[in-house]
Amino acid sequence: MLKSRTFLKRTRAGAVVKVVREHYLRDDIPCGADACRLCPPRSAGPGVGLEAQPSGAASSLCPGPHYLLLDTNLLLHQIDILEDPVIKNVIVLQTILQEVKNRSAPVYKRIRDVIQTPEKHFYSFTNEHHRETYIEQKQGESSNDRNDRAIRVAVKWYNEHLKEIEDEKKIQVIFLTNDRSNKEKALEEGITTYTCEEYIKSLTAHPDLVDRLACVSDEGKEIESGKIIFPEHIPLSKLQQGIKSGVYLQGTYRASRDNYLEATVWVHGDAEENKEIIIQGLKHLNRAVHEDIVAVELLAKDEWVAPSSVVLQDDGQNEDDIEEEKENILKATVNKDMRRPTGKVVGIIKRNWRPFCGMLSKSEIKEARRHLFTPADRRIPRIRIETRQADTLEGQRIIVAIDGWPRNSRYPNGHFVKSLGNAGDKETETEVLLLEHDVPHQPFSQNVLSFLPKMPWSITEQDMKCREDLRHLCVCSVDPPGCTDIDDALHCRELENGNIEVGVHIADVSHFIRPGNALDEESAKRGTTVYLCEKRIDMVPELLSSNLCSLRSNVDRLAFSCIWEMNHKAEILKTRFTKSIINSKASLTYAEAQMRIDSATMNDDITTSLRGLNKLAKILKKKRIDKGALTLSSPEVRFHMDSETHDPIDLQTKELK
Repeated sequence: MLKSRTFLKRTRAGAVVKVVREHYLRDDIPCGADACRLCPPRSAGPGVGLEAQPSGAASSLCPGPHYLLLDTNLLLHQIDILEDPVIKNVIVLQTILQEVKNRSAPVYKRIRDVIQTPEKHFYSFTNEHHRETYIEQKQGESSNDRNDRAIRVAVKWYNEHLKEIEDEKKIQVIFLTNDRSNKEKALEEGITTYTCEEYIKSLTAHPDLVDRLACVSDEGKEIESGKIIFPEHIPLSKLQQGIKSGVYLQGTYRASRDNYLEATVWVHGDAEENKEIIIQGLKHLNRAVHEDIVAVELLAKDEWVAPSSVVLQDDGQNEDDIEEEKENILKATVNKDMRRPTGKVVGIIKRNWRPFCGMLSKSEIKEARRHLFTPADRRIPRIRIETRQADTLEGQRIIVAIDGWPRNSRYPNGHFVKSLGNAGDKETETEVLLLEHDVPHQPFSQNVLSFLPKMPWSITEQDMKCREDLRHLCVCSVDPPGCTDIDDALHCRELENGNIEVGVHIADVSHFIRPGNALDEESAKRGTTVYLCEKRIDMVPELLSSNLCSLRSNVDRLAFSCIWEMNHKAEILKTRFTKSIINSKASLTYAEAQMRIDSATMNDDITTSLRGLNKLAKILKKKRIDKGALTLSSPEVRFHMDSETHDPIDLQTKELK
């Protein structure tokens, strides 16, 4: 069935255009329930279907077998709950997925990953193309209200559809929403509906899940008195107008590590003046968090301040007189000659909140559920969370997410996500290090690994046709001891005409990683291999990094080669590039290469090649230095590990040979 959808779209130039698109409706889209024999079989794709006998946690509210269906806001804010192994058999509508994709790319990726996890039994239902669940937008109805209605229509259709399955235990679809209006309408329409908090609290066998509930609404959740601490944030529409007219400046908020009452905002754009704006004082910081995109209003010049040299750490004592005393200390240290443009945060354009690692600062009040969390990164404010596990979590490294920051709360509200382990444990601290520096370190997914070549792998006749065979050359590599990912190799030989041929050979990773596939995207996301003292986090799977794309000695490898013809003054006469096949004759360490160069008795091809390369390198380096090149020398270190405990026991600085 073909329908046409009409909607208005604003162009980059600001004009509004009418867009008409064809919209196909079908009646062969499966419901996803394994027990259903009415729908056509599902095609193979990401994830699996909904279980015939749902195996999720038992709920005191709905003891019978059931599936869950959520609205958009619940999925956006409660993704930590949804990722928990306890939550299974969830229907994710196309309407919701599309809204989440438009509003939060990170949450969209996380929910896609959950849908693709077989043991979770999350099913993505294409309700917008199903003949019985697609609805038109009514006259005067907002897009948000239309989408809420589409979700309720889908829930009703599922419940009617599942009634027709011949089974002793009828499966019910439970609708979860925190939207009061949507819940009331759903109940009026006879849909079993609960808030997320009601449902999670009904899972009595898993009380720890309650701690992971995001505190979405600021109403009723303010910890302190009703006293307003912070100015109200200006709405986004007014901020954009103000930025356009020059009343406000947009920039990235950078909190200070040493002074919690000071920050700087790096202004976006080409303006030379007021590039960096100082923000001082709690009210002027106005609930911005490190790396947020904020709108700033400049203060009058007589209110400008200088960067503070005072170290102030937030000790959790937030009484008015103490805060005022600290702000007076800042004002007292102002050097008038050092004053810089100063402003105040008037609104938030984009929050850049992420899960934060740190430790619980347990409340001194006995049996208290509300506690302060102290992040490992001193630029992040303390976060107030509610947990029943304070005794267990004390002394552990935990992860907490921020949910919101109301005007009458000294600290943002958040929720507990998970524990990483005891503080001081090597594995725990390593995990904190990787998470705080945003290093992707999860194992490669099966989807990524599926794009690796099948083993045993060998060079084919087809590969030989489009590559130059350089296996006869005396190629070698020089790397630190213990290096397994050898990505470059060299050769040097004298030509019959008296000139020198020099070759640099780089492992041809592009032969194994094709543009745009899952392996390529994951490698691009990681960006580099990260080395820790006892392990490394690979950019590409080990099969490539330490084997097929490692130019190890005495094995044929695919490479991309750059070959120069030079004279003895290291002047380049000719250059050519080629895809190649090489066979390295030696994988040397720095010390082994130096020993060969210095030896009076060794004159084999590898040693002669190394001496030639060393001679040319010295000439090229001298030319660079003579032309004013800057030598940046940061020491490269190597850890010596205990063979039994694998703990670092010594540190060695790399010696320049």
